[in-house]
Amino acid sequence: MRYVVTGAAGFIGSQLTEELLARGHEVVAIDCFTDYYDPALKEDNAAAFGVARLDLAVDELALDGFDGVFHLAGQPGVRSFGTVFDEYVRRNLVATQRVFESAARSGARVVFASSSSVYGDAERYPTPEDATPSPISPYGITKLGCEQLAHAYARSFGLDAVVLRYFTVYGPRQRPDMALARVVDALARGAVFELYGDGLQSRSFTYVADVVAATTAAMERAPAGALYNVGGGEEATMRDAIATLERISGRSLEVVERPAAPGDVRRTAADTARIEHDLGWHAHSALVDGLQAQWEWASVRVAAP
Repeated sequence: MRYVVTGAAGFIGSQLTEELLARGHEVVAIDCFTDYYDPALKEDNAAAFGVARLDLAVDELALDGFDGVFHLAGQPGVRSFGTVFDEYVRRNLVATQRVFESAARSGARVVFASSSSVYGDAERYPTPEDATPSPISPYGITKLGCEQLAHAYARSFGLDAVVLRYFTVYGPRQRPDMALARVVDALARGAVFELYGDGLQSRSFTYVADVVAATTAAMERAPAGALYNVGGGEEATMRDAIATLERISGRSLEVVERPAAPGDVRRTAADTARIEHDLGWHAHSALVDGLQAQWEWASVRVAAP
């Protein structure tokens, strides 16, 4: 099969690309290499394959002859208020509209990476896909807008799209702005960790390999128009995750509490009954095992000259 992966030099996109190549697929990897975090980290992520540099908000994306596009590119992070808002509109809504336009025209299937942030402070837990979305950050709002664009293009132009709502993905190569990446880096360097909020906020942590498996399964087997939560089998608080990483590393973390960040939800918990039923997918990785893998990856990088 011939696929395009957008955001291919990112945390999830690079590991998805490697998996697709390992399965023998032809893959065109695309990334914009924005300066949201150090582009050199993305260069490292994509060291095993070539990446075309493309800004999806302005550059043409020709999908003729491709079976599908995994659209993972976007502007991440819930700290999306204020002057950065334009970037979320441009890199999420505008770029995604152009991907959908091209995919609808060419007949390529799209698997779109959305986020649990669309739920905001959800109306119930675990949260099923039919819960009313109520995002509390511009990031979540733009991700929900992208989902609605997928529906609009499917209705008017026959777009074949599947939407996946990822829940707090972690593991090796995790973005450096994410909490667990900052914890392991602080432990490895003996640095102070700034904890936003009281640490009792909980997450449905989802290991990256499980997310890659769900994403490929969605391309291969999901019905057109499907919407799925992709969430870990374990929910844990930030305090729980920190304690687990301290045990794994054999080190103590110096924590400084900061006020909770605007747009950060108190809890996420994924109801994954739908994707389990339709695709036979479920999260296999225990949190302690996933954190062990992330610690080993990060500590080696810190120790390297």
